Amino acid sequence: MEQATGCSAAEPFALRVLGDMMEPEFEHGCVIVVDPEGLVRDGCFVVARHNDEYYFRQLVMDGERFLLRCLNHAYEEIVELSGMEEIHGVVSQKSGARRKDHKRYD
Repeated sequence: MEQATGCSAAEPFALRVLGDMMEPEFEHGCVIVVDPEGLVRDGCFVVARHNDEYYFRQLVMDGERFLLRCLNHAYEEIVELSGMEEIHGVVSQKSGARRKDHKRYD
């Protein structure tokens, strides 16, 4: 029997960005809204689970390959996903301390 939760699996959820791997677009401490039913396309920002770890990165679609990359050029890490099923949602919004820091990703 599945345990009931207060949220549908398809409901958007918010996460706080930790670290500088996605700067300059996403600064440490900003809040992102993740849509589990968002449109996955090349260049979008996603939350994915790979090898029991969660990643917030930019998706690069290279033929049949799905790669996650950091925006901050100080990090060269590239993660290759085994498939689309590892993507748990697409970033639809970013909010910051000021209204000018709010942005939508449609």
